[in-house]
Amino acid sequence: MVFLEPNGPVLITDGGLATELEARGHDLSDHLWSARLLLDAPSEIKAAHLAFFRAGAVIATTASYQASFDAFAARGIGRDDAVRLLRRSVELAQAARDEMAGDGRERWVAASVGPYGAALADGSEYRGRYGLSVADLAAWHRPRLEVLADAGPDLLALETIPDMDEAEALMTAISGIGIPVWLTYSIDGDRTRAGQPLAEAFALAGDVAEVVAVGVNCCAPSDVSAAIATARDVTGKPVIVYPNSGEDWDAQRRTWVGTSQHSARQAQQWVADGARIVGGCCRVRPADIDDIARAVVGAS
Repeated sequence: MVFLEPNGPVLITDGGLATELEARGHDLSDHLWSARLLLDAPSEIKAAHLAFFRAGAVIATTASYQASFDAFAARGIGRDDAVRLLRRSVELAQAARDEMAGDGRERWVAASVGPYGAALADGSEYRGRYGLSVADLAAWHRPRLEVLADAGPDLLALETIPDMDEAEALMTAISGIGIPVWLTYSIDGDRTRAGQPLAEAFALAGDVAEVVAVGVNCCAPSDVSAAIATARDVTGKPVIVYPNSGEDWDAQRRTWVGTSQHSARQAQQWVADGARIVGGCCRVRPADIDDIARAVVGAS
């Protein structure tokens, strides 16, 4: 893969898949979030992937972030069907990539692996500290990782990780998985959401061969530049960053408040700081990715 090259080109990843699906008229308040549409409206997921590809993204992250055996079981979906839906998340992104193949541009599919807290759907993914041991977390993650890896994505995106314990568990769970992964933390300032020093958190991935890039996502844009420096200093691996728009989530009113801070100029700064993969997370739309792609690599 191109981003394995230390001096390779800057790559653009996609934006907020759930945000785009909501903009297309879908209510994602269900505990399965965007993963519900794997069952109810898979063509809409493919359409969202296509929108980001057409905007200049060359990496699609799948609609599996909140998909897990536990979450599917809570909806009465058995294990065999859950496996089918997990695989479908990868297949939809691959189908979107295949549809774009005529332009000759190389594209990749990253199977999204959200934190344990995402399956709880109670906001604990932004706190960590679940009360589970590292071994428990590794055992919970491994079956889903195996299914997603077997579906044939180019890599696994271990994303929005709030806690060093969970990162340590994931480093155990990916052993021998057979495909590369990236690891991105959700942060607050210079610490994980669980309050641990970011340098210590990145160090967990420093010597793990399967981890081909490290960075941050689902955080404030203002926290990104410092995180890039820390990730580079600690691991020496390529850095990936895809923060939120900078708006704040009002949990009581269940709405986003404030104004977007995500901009092509900021993305240019992140590249100058050393990021090799840039994109967006919540509230970042295809038009935003288009702006970033034009500014950073002249894509689109």
